[in-house]
Amino acid sequence: MIKPKILFICGSLNQTTMMHKISNELPEYDSYFTPYYATGFLNFLVIVKILDFTIMGGEFKRKTLEYLKNHNLKLDFRGKNDDYDLVITCQDLIIPSNITKFKTLLVQEGMTDPIDWRYHVTRFLHLPRWSASTSMTGLSHQYDVFCVASEGFKEQFIQRGINPDKICVTGIPNFDNFAEFNNYKFEHKNFVLVATSDTRETLKYENRKKLIRFALKIANNKKLIFKLHPNENVKKRIAEIKKYATDALVYHSTSIDPLLASCDVLITRYSSTIFAALALGKEIYCNVDIDEIKKLAPVQNAGKSASIIAEVAKELISKPMFEIRHAEKSTPIYEKYLDIKYLIKQKWAKAK
Repeated sequence: MIKPKILFICGSLNQTTMMHKISNELPEYDSYFTPYYATGFLNFLVIVKILDFTIMGGEFKRKTLEYLKNHNLKLDFRGKNDDYDLVITCQDLIIPSNITKFKTLLVQEGMTDPIDWRYHVTRFLHLPRWSASTSMTGLSHQYDVFCVASEGFKEQFIQRGINPDKICVTGIPNFDNFAEFNNYKFEHKNFVLVATSDTRETLKYENRKKLIRFALKIANNKKLIFKLHPNENVKKRIAEIKKYATDALVYHSTSIDPLLASCDVLITRYSSTIFAALALGKEIYCNVDIDEIKKLAPVQNAGKSASIIAEVAKELISKPMFEIRHAEKSTPIYEKYLDIKYLIKQKWAKAK
């Protein structure tokens, strides 16, 4: 008997491990994996290595392929098999054209960027969603179900214009069992941890000198440790940190989870690490309001999110495509669109 096939679109190691955990809960399906990819002109930019700083190329792609090989996961590079019962992905800023004909399940990857001028300009000018980074997550509307971390995130996504009928609060793998962090061991204790970002590597502005000096002030002679983002230029960033914080320790290739478990204080900007630090009772300095973080905090279900998402995937596969896509046209957002269209039509008729 031929098994139904699922394509898992990966990306960063966080996204890739999330996809792997979900696939483990679907043993009755034939699972294939691919690094995150684009089609058309964006794929050309990937080929010529202009987009190596994104999850479509460079270090991200290399680590994803390495992970898939090490775990003996079946690779279908760029979904070339072209015969799937379901596609599961962690991001919709770019939707490859060759998956739009398949049922699609979107899974939230973690914290989303805050709304800023790029978000508003992107929406106003109808620019590509990736122009505004992850603040536009979910706004492709080119998926059938969107599994999110919490009721707080569901509310946030609805406010940004996502169809509430497509959102399912499931919790998300890697962020649903922070209690297990207490079992992690690390060589240092009671230190101040700075989780840096790849802001500059992704062509955005950051005053790293200001961040380092702020960290030194908060540490106040306490041990200071920096954990670099996986996408950062390691050699350059270490030299930069050592210039202003000579005695600070810098880690880059290790998981941040044991560091979060052992630190007293976390300093960061917009990072999913805030959720773990909050759950573990750490002192936090970040660019997000703590009350907002508490509201958005991912569901803690002892690591069952992958299993819950797998059940959503099974239900989606079992439904006929016509039923799924037809149901979209009875949603409140679509009805509102029809109402506005009707009013415009009526006013236009009267004006004539």
